Amino acid sequence: MADILHRIGVEHSSPKQVYDALTTLEGLSGWWAEKTSGNTDVGGVIEFRFGPGGFDMKVLELDPGRLVRWEVVDGPPEWIGTTVRWDLHQEDDFTIVLFKHEGWREPVEFMYHCSTKWGTFLMSLKQLIETGQGAPDPRDVRISNWH
Repeated sequence: MADILHRIGVEHSSPKQVYDALTTLEGLSGWWAEKTSGNTDVGGVIEFRFGPGGFDMKVLELDPGRLVRWEVVDGPPEWIGTTVRWDLHQEDDFTIVLFKHEGWREPVEFMYHCSTKWGTFLMSLKQLIETGQGAPDPRDVRISNWH
């Protein structure tokens, strides 16, 4: 198994602000995909739609201001059954986000692409909270023909 790992610090923020951006449709559509719908409660499914396709995430675990965990239940075959985890904590004037997309069967080329895209979307999350304006799909950074 292989995992995608990232760490960012969101300046002048609280873990609650970041948590809200990860657990509300308004927050998620402000940094990841403008076309976001569904149920953000534990057991619910959130649907993210992008130009080339989309992902459905089942909400597995929520610990306000500390943890968000999803399971991919629909999307590209490489993603199905993987989990996405966000661990949050305060460090001085920063909220630290430890991101993990775990359980990839093997590090295929698509995983390399997704790692870079997660990095750009994490920067969009940081931007949204620090400036009020993120860069969700379709306004995100295009990194290849896979978007």
